[in-house]
Amino acid sequence: MIWYVLAAVLGLALIAAVTVLIVTELRGRPPKPVKASAAVTSRAALDVVDAGLRRLTGECLRSGRSLPDLYAVVYSEKRLGLLLAGAQPDAPAPWAAEEDGERWTISPDDLHRPGPDGEPALPYALTVTVGLDGPDRVLVDLSRAAGPISVTGPDDEVHRMVRSLVLEALAGPVGALAQVTLVGSLADGRLLTGDETRSSRLHSAASLEEAFASAAASANAGVPAAGSADVTQVFRPIEGSSRIAVQGEVPHLFVVDANQLPRRDGVLSGLRRGDALLVLGEAPTGWRWRIGADGSLDTGPLGLKITGHAGRLAL
Repeated sequence: MIWYVLAAVLGLALIAAVTVLIVTELRGRPPKPVKASAAVTSRAALDVVDAGLRRLTGECLRSGRSLPDLYAVVYSEKRLGLLLAGAQPDAPAPWAAEEDGERWTISPDDLHRPGPDGEPALPYALTVTVGLDGPDRVLVDLSRAAGPISVTGPDDEVHRMVRSLVLEALAGPVGALAQVTLVGSLADGRLLTGDETRSSRLHSAASLEEAFASAAASANAGVPAAGSADVTQVFRPIEGSSRIAVQGEVPHLFVVDANQLPRRDGVLSGLRRGDALLVLGEAPTGWRWRIGADGSLDTGPLGLKITGHAGRLAL
């Protein structure tokens, strides 16, 4: 009987000791931040993302390898991550492959160390902030969508988010040469006003057909984008996931209200690969994003968690 009592006492003592060790270890760990730091929410974060994409483009260009087919970027101040559509475990230095090659990461400190000069990140010029996932800033390459990207939810929230995406495409360092066309009623001050409309890369069109035709005519004529006189080559995604250099084209973002989408069949096929179509409201096909009443964003097929969309944030 004494042995049973002794065993029970020893067992309880062991459980207590293990519990103390676990609690002590947890207390010793720094708590995981639940709110993004100023470095993540400020414009300076876009400079880090731009530097990372330039470094990536330069490394791939000089090594003769195809650019990775990334669809999103996650920045957490201490880490810059690229989310890839397909696993590529052989990341070029100084990038490191994680999650079986579906994520490439780099420390921002490595971007300032000696290495090949970066190249304009034009392959990813339509990569813009969609919001925050807790402490992380999340950006999506809009050109990765094969069709329209529709944003639904409360009207004012949709307006605020789309406005944020457009302004970042025009003023952010990542989209330094991307072109933006506001279509129909959105070109009449409904989306952008005042100084926001003064970019030489911002255009307007009465209809989506006109917008597509104008962009195609400029590309076919070899007309360089405004302000791009020094650019001799840019990249565009073609035939699957490969991206190669071609002359004279830059990515183009078209923005239209859902009630002004053309009803004629085949019009949306005028959207060139590498460009993007952003729709305020429900589109019949493509990516469907929905903003919740709490400001969260459901990114549909992308599966990205967004706790606060970009339009609600001082990004």
